[in-house]
Order: sequence, then structure tokens, then C-alpha cells
Amino acid sequence: EVQLQASGGGQAPPGASLTLSCEVSGLAFGDYTIGWFRQIPGKEPKGVASIANTDGRKYYHASVKGRFAISSDNRKNTVILQMNSLKPEDTARYYCAADRYADPQSMETTPYYSYDRWGQGTLVTVSS
Repeated sequence: EVQLQASGGGQAPPGASLTLSCEVSGLAFGDYTIGWFRQIPGKEPKGVASIANTDGRKYYHASVKGRFAISSDNRKNTVILQMNSLKPEDTARYYCAADRYADPQSMETTPYYSYDRWGQGTLVTVSS
């Protein structure tokens, strides 16, 4: 059974940092691209960052570039999203998702539903 377990969400003031983790099981982790998406109520999930475990290519949405960092630990089958300098507009439910064929550089134009494996999400609230 494929499982993606996202954790690390919570409430933080503007300017603070949070670290999200996505623990993956049930698939060949090294063959997959793992993406982080965020969703606010009434909107579709939007791609935030992704990493191809095959070759390490990464993508960041312009709104998080320079503040967020994505990394992958192939020994632990875990993808980390380090979120720094948080802003209120980062408030959302964050999901990790996996797809074997996704190209990180195409994340902005790739429909979210192209990722065929999803976790349950973790809520991030940025407020003072």
C-alpha cells in the first residue's frame, strides 16, 4: 500500500520557520518525483516545490523561491520542505504527492491531478 505521510504543520508568526516532512512508503522512492502542494479553501491545490529523486532536479514556485527549500533523503524515504521567512499568504493545507513521470521544471504547468499518489495534508497557519 502506497502511503505519503505529511507532518510538521502548525501555527507560526510571520517571519518564523516551519519544517514539513513527507514520509513515503510502498513505492520505489528513488524513481519518483515528490511534490509539495498547498491548498486554500475553495481553490485547487497549487504546486509549491518539487524534487526528482532520480536526478535531484528541483522546482520552486516564484512565491516561495529563496524562502523554501526542498530536499530528499533516499535512505529514509522522506522529503523535507524547509519553510523560512513565513508570510501570512503561506497559510494553507500542504500536501505531498508522488508521480513517477513528473518533471519538476514543468510543475507550474502540470495539473495537480497528474500526481497520482497523495498524502493527507498538514495545515500551516501563519499569523501573529
